[in-house]
Amino acid sequence: MPRRQTFEYVGLLAAALVLALMASGTPLGRQIDKDAYDWIFRAYQPPDWAPQSILLAIDEDSFRKFGGVVRLRNMVAEGLERIAAVSPKAVAIDVVLADEGNPADNDRLAAAIRKTPNVVLGSILVSGKWEEPLPAFRRAAAGVGHFYTDDLVSREIPLHKVGAGLDRRWTLALEAFRVGAGKPIQEIPPDLAIGDLVIPTAPPEYMLRIRYRPPDRPVPQVTLGQLVAQPDLASRFAGKTVFLGVTAQNAFDSKQTPYGLPAPMPGVEIHANVFETIANRLFLVTAPRAAALLFCVLLVAAIGVAFAVGSGWQAYAIGAVVLLMALFAPYLAFTRGVVLEFPAPVFSAGLAFVFAAAYKHFVVRKRMFTAEGDKSRYQQAMHFVTHEMRTPLTAIQGSSELIGRYAMTEEKRKQMAQLINSESKRLGKMIEIFLSVERLSAGQLELKKEQFGGMELMTACVDRVRPLAERKQIGIHVEPGPDAPLVGDRELMEYAFYNLLTNAVKYSPPSTEVAVFAQRDGERVRISVKDQGIGMDQKEVRKIFQKFYRTKKAEESGEVGTGIGLSIVEQIITQHGGSIEVTSSPGHGSCFTLVLPAQKVNSMVESN
Repeated sequence: MPRRQTFEYVGLLAAALVLALMASGTPLGRQIDKDAYDWIFRAYQPPDWAPQSILLAIDEDSFRKFGGVVRLRNMVAEGLERIAAVSPKAVAIDVVLADEGNPADNDRLAAAIRKTPNVVLGSILVSGKWEEPLPAFRRAAAGVGHFYTDDLVSREIPLHKVGAGLDRRWTLALEAFRVGAGKPIQEIPPDLAIGDLVIPTAPPEYMLRIRYRPPDRPVPQVTLGQLVAQPDLASRFAGKTVFLGVTAQNAFDSKQTPYGLPAPMPGVEIHANVFETIANRLFLVTAPRAAALLFCVLLVAAIGVAFAVGSGWQAYAIGAVVLLMALFAPYLAFTRGVVLEFPAPVFSAGLAFVFAAAYKHFVVRKRMFTAEGDKSRYQQAMHFVTHEMRTPLTAIQGSSELIGRYAMTEEKRKQMAQLINSESKRLGKMIEIFLSVERLSAGQLELKKEQFGGMELMTACVDRVRPLAERKQIGIHVEPGPDAPLVGDRELMEYAFYNLLTNAVKYSPPSTEVAVFAQRDGERVRISVKDQGIGMDQKEVRKIFQKFYRTKKAEESGEVGTGIGLSIVEQIITQHGGSIEVTSSPGHGSCFTLVLPAQKVNSMVESN
């Protein structure tokens, strides 16, 4: 690519990257990211692991057998009493124990908590303050944790919450792991550590993504009703971290998970999955922002190179492959425990694909039009050569034949030789002028910057045209005027004015007059050629500067032309910063006026 196009192309790709990053941060982008995360979660089947936790569930059947919600503390006490003897590693109770309740039930539950090792109770924030378990329960417990999970779909959980007075609670699952391990929680921002276990999190709330067990392999569960009916089931709790809580659907303690099951998951089971994530070190780490940004940049660069270097289906094929990489990269990263944001790379690759393909399309389209324009100019050049150069070639050919065929006096031979020489020079100048105009049109040539007089130019051209006018008995009247200085390419300007004069003579009937005059209008010079010829209507006036256009009157008059001359005149005058005004009416002649800047260096057309 040329340098300018390279900068345009890189700027367009950079804009695609910026737009993609901005779009990924919108509410729609964030929702797409969540939906993609859930889809990946469902699509990936992780290797199985041995659960280190178990649920002691109070389900609908247990509620019916033990007297409903009013007997909930008795149910919790019953469960603790039946598993205490097998020494579970820790027991996390996902039940709020803050209200006064029944004294007898409270005494029984407090005693059961004292007999059970490593019991962790729960607390909730109410108006910024922690609602704690009753003092009798808290004194008997090994720790207190919070119940909270964020969002309607529990994808991650804050490992700590802070209440009034900077009173902090760790989440129930982390607190259960701590008391079971018998080691303190250490903060090593941005992560946490318990012994040799480092938990990668996202500050400030130490957010942890939850690695759920697949629906066909849930956390093991024993209901309270089953435990009471089959006391031998207590052995399943030995050495395990137990999560005791309500799983009945009418308990209003359930949320959706990334697996999107028809029924939401009870809160106690969510906490058990948090524990499994921590205990088995199944962490899902969010990809660093710098790495995610670099990946987006590489995707955009790959697509940009594909369309800059490749062509046709190859560029589109490579771009499609890069786009597929952007689509599947988050899934591949997830299989290795890394969560890569979905919208940013996909949007980046998609917009880069669209922008690069569109730019390539328009560049190719422009090149095609340029090639067609070059072809058209070449064809027009051939028409110009065959028409404009016919007269000098005919004169040269005729003179050379006369010299070779007939005996002539030395004086006559010299006249013929002089004619051949002058017509050859004229032919060479015509070729030079034509090539100069073509190069100007293509932006490949700068105009000369020389100063000359307007009247001087008019006089020189009139002297050249006068013999042609005399043969048709046409008078050329030059009105005196100011000789305002002009700046530009004298040869091209002379060609333009000469063309107007020859046209005026060519399309005027015999015994008429052509008037030539100049006027100073402020900082502009107006040079006019007025004839008494056939004239044109306004519809034809609007078309006369089109290449190859010939007026109907000209065709009817029998005058032959290609319609190229006036188009070249217009190009020359335009390149000199001027314009052409035309007034004409059928049967009343025409007046062509060149309007040019005076005493000023004109704007030249530079090569593109």
